[in-house]
Amino acid sequence: MLKDGPTLVGPHAYVSYLPIGPVLAIMPWNFPYWQILRGAMPIVLAGNSYVLKHAPNVQGCARALLDLFAQAEFPEGVFSVINVTNDLVSTAIADRRISAVAVTGSVRAGSAIAAQAGAALKKTLLELGGSDPFVVLADADIDRAVDAAVVGRYQNSGQICIAAKRIILEAPIAAAFTEKFVAKVAKLEFGDPQKPSTYVGPMARTDLRDELANQVHRTLEQGAELLLGGRIPKGVGAFHEPTVLANVKPGMAAFTEETFGPVAALIQAKDEDDALQLANASEFGLSGAIWTQRKDLARKMARGLETGGVFVNGFSASDPRVPIGGVKNSGYGRELSHFGVHEFVNVQTVWFDRT
Repeated sequence: MLKDGPTLVGPHAYVSYLPIGPVLAIMPWNFPYWQILRGAMPIVLAGNSYVLKHAPNVQGCARALLDLFAQAEFPEGVFSVINVTNDLVSTAIADRRISAVAVTGSVRAGSAIAAQAGAALKKTLLELGGSDPFVVLADADIDRAVDAAVVGRYQNSGQICIAAKRIILEAPIAAAFTEKFVAKVAKLEFGDPQKPSTYVGPMARTDLRDELANQVHRTLEQGAELLLGGRIPKGVGAFHEPTVLANVKPGMAAFTEETFGPVAALIQAKDEDDALQLANASEFGLSGAIWTQRKDLARKMARGLETGGVFVNGFSASDPRVPIGGVKNSGYGRELSHFGVHEFVNVQTVWFDRT
């Protein structure tokens, strides 16, 4: 249970943070342990129970998490798992025992689930897709920015909501950054995920790989330039080569859509104002990065960036000490930190002797 909090009234009134009950969590496959732990712990710490509906292809992870909570001696029912098809999710949402719904997934899925929950007047938290800008300004440390961009784009085979998908380069450093970035991506080991040295492995499913390949194809048809990769290798597995696209512009598929795989879109900006405008020219607003050695400029641009998180001279990540969540079509609500703990509570005012 959370401690009561003070109010401006003084000793006569306080605020209680009361649990609201079971929260249904509909979770994806791309980080099948961390996504659940980062969502579940704040909810459980607030006194609620957590009901996990995990992705169909990671049910083994769901069972392992269930065992983990049991081994940690959490009370029975605090963490539970339901294994239902997507068609039956609406039944679970409508169940009177469910008080709220948390979703990490696509915009389409999140929108549909939020509509179902809203019809039952149940609170929702949505952490949806992203097309995160990674802005590199003219005074940035190029070598550090390149290293961070490679990790930020290609880790987990690029299948991360907060990956650095749109790399926006101020004109004076665009050529130097591009040359170093392509050279570094070309050295990433690609292939067998069971080899410890492999950095980019297969994608989760062939249909997702094919969708990514289609996005690359359409972007090239729209006038972008292929600097590296771009092919589906022969053989079995949902593989897509690490790919770098240059001269990507607003309206192209790799700019407007979420590319959920190992594809980087390089975008040139005339100046810092143009870079900010390009960064915001997206329906998504999950996270973003700004590279500059001027802290005052970083703070100014951060305030102008339409995202739930901004990382200066680094790449986007989730950390238990700070909140994570988005704006625009990337969703609403926050996970992690004290903001995540207070997301699913009844904020109850208690006032003595008010006359």
